Amino acid sequence: MSTIRITKKFHFETGHALYGYDGKCRNVHGHSYKLSVTVIGTPISNSTNVKYGMVIDFGDLKKIVASEIVDKFDHATVFNKNTPHIELANELEKRGHNIILVDYQPTSEMMLVDFAKKIKNRLPKTIKLHALKLQETGTSHAEWYAEDQY
Repeated sequence: MSTIRITKKFHFETGHALYGYDGKCRNVHGHSYKLSVTVIGTPISNSTNVKYGMVIDFGDLKKIVASEIVDKFDHATVFNKNTPHIELANELEKRGHNIILVDYQPTSEMMLVDFAKKIKNRLPKTIKLHALKLQETGTSHAEWYAEDQY
């Protein structure tokens, strides 16, 4: 049976600030992120299986990515937990805002590292995460590939 890659795309709105950065992105701001998730596997060959012919049901992949990424990050503001923005984060959280504190600088690059871990932990053992692409703006994106990881 052939090995096949499938991709599902997701959209979410997230705010962040880059502590210590020397440009405009040190200020709290947001992006309309587009996340592409590509997995690789062999289509199910058992004709009695309801998922026959699929590497993974797109709906199942959607549930994984929605619960681990989209539902948590959509309309949230992400801060490095070691930032001086912590006071702002705490105040916003007190006022009912969705705040995510992470142990990394919330760049697209580092968000992809985080997302890859979360998605890989939820995939069936027969499916491998192949690639992630996180588009931050219309002209800028970061990519993560399994083959590049050592």
